[in-house]
Amino acid sequence: MEKLKYQIEVNASAEKIWDVLWNEKSYSQWTHFFSPDSRMATDWQIGGKTYFTDSGKKNGMVSTIERIERPKLLIFKRLGEIWDGVEDVESNSVKAWNGALEGYYLEQKDHKTTLKIEEMLTRVSKR
Repeated sequence: MEKLKYQIEVNASAEKIWDVLWNEKSYSQWTHFFSPDSRMATDWQIGGKTYFTDSGKKNGMVSTIERIERPKLLIFKRLGEIWDGVEDVESNSVKAWNGALEGYYLEQKDHKTTLKIEEMLTRVSKR
């Protein structure tokens, strides 16, 4: 399992950063650096479904919320992929990496917040 870690200190409250990360309008702005037309749709339920897709909702990833404590942490667990509009949580290529975790942690001290992002990867899909 590979673990990737990122961290940045931001001159803003944890609430503000949470809103920028997960607000429907601002989500696609910060994710455009690695996925130009990325969208997120979620029911905000532990064990529910969260979709990370392109703007046409044809390709992307399906996850679930493993843990949520607003505005302190949000952990997603990867379940599968979406290709040509079809959700795949069963194929061997998906089973090779499903269960990987992606966590967002916010710690506020005074007027600054440290945002930590950790990805615990099993293997990356070869599509």
